[in-house]
Amino acid sequence: MTTSGFDIRPTAHPTDPAIREQILGNAGFGRYFTDHMAHIRWTADAGWHGREVRPYGPLTLDPAAAVLHYGQEIFEGVKAYRHADGSVWTFRPEKNAERFRASARRLALPELSDEDFIGSLKALLAQDSAWVPTPRDGEETSLYLRPFMIASETFLGVRPSKEVDYYVIASPAGAYFKGGVKPVSIWLSSNYKRAAPGGTGYAKCGGNYAASLAAQKEAEAHQCDQVAFLDAVENRWIEELGGMNLFFVYKDGRIVTPQLTGTILEGVTRDSILELAREEGLTPEERHISIDEWREGAASGELVEVFACGTAAVVTPVGELVSEDERLRLSGDNGGEYAKRLRTRLLDLQYGRSEDKRGWLTRLA
Repeated sequence: MTTSGFDIRPTAHPTDPAIREQILGNAGFGRYFTDHMAHIRWTADAGWHGREVRPYGPLTLDPAAAVLHYGQEIFEGVKAYRHADGSVWTFRPEKNAERFRASARRLALPELSDEDFIGSLKALLAQDSAWVPTPRDGEETSLYLRPFMIASETFLGVRPSKEVDYYVIASPAGAYFKGGVKPVSIWLSSNYKRAAPGGTGYAKCGGNYAASLAAQKEAEAHQCDQVAFLDAVENRWIEELGGMNLFFVYKDGRIVTPQLTGTILEGVTRDSILELAREEGLTPEERHISIDEWREGAASGELVEVFACGTAAVVTPVGELVSEDERLRLSGDNGGEYAKRLRTRLLDLQYGRSEDKRGWLTRLA
């Protein structure tokens, strides 16, 4: 059997439907995984081949596999949403495919076409669509899809791998933050940097996230939810959080996000908000924004909202910025009204509750 050009090898031991429903009722985030995974193989002499959907299970890697020693790997984050009619859709997957190729170029990995990237999502969902939760009472449940690519050639030596494997796994997901949507506290890192010019900051690769973990531990030690990074050159310009982009809303209607300079991940949610913001009467700007501007805007009342965004967390208001010598809050109640409205706009599009005028949705099942 084939789907979207993928050979299908169904599992002989599918999850019992009753157990699956129990999981979907309390999925959390990244704790459980579906019955299958998609896979494509690449070799220097044959290119991309061996497209398949096979049972989910452990990978076999030689101890000398390149990914284990040189970190040559990339990944993406995509969600599948069940609509009221039972169909399953995803949001702007061609943007994820485009970013995946940009990451591949930076990590010297082979580039995957839109056809294969989106085809792998469709092929996997053709088998595992029952794992996409049905939202109830405004729940933000979805199936989180994790495409990733690893260098699998057996060798020790600093050069691009001649053998690569691409996979897609899937995990039912509830809300990203356990406490629901409420303003989060952000730790301003002074000891660590996420990325530097000419580095891998714009690539979605594991090394960037591994480099943020020590700072995240520091944030947790100060009772903060996330960590914010400044630039590595001047230690002045705000870049992004460990896993999300940032936006700043001003009293005069400007909505500002740090511009992409090669050190910031080009978020799909970030790009969508830049478009949707105009419909909320806001004027988008992409430019450098300094930590001093954050301080001064909060003190004067000109800065009325700060929020973070990403595929997993969608849109999350920022309540305060904490550092070793200050605790910076916005004046007023910081209700995050624009954050709430933009979040609602995004979710209504993703779950099919509003008209998709831009063609941002792609049906998966």
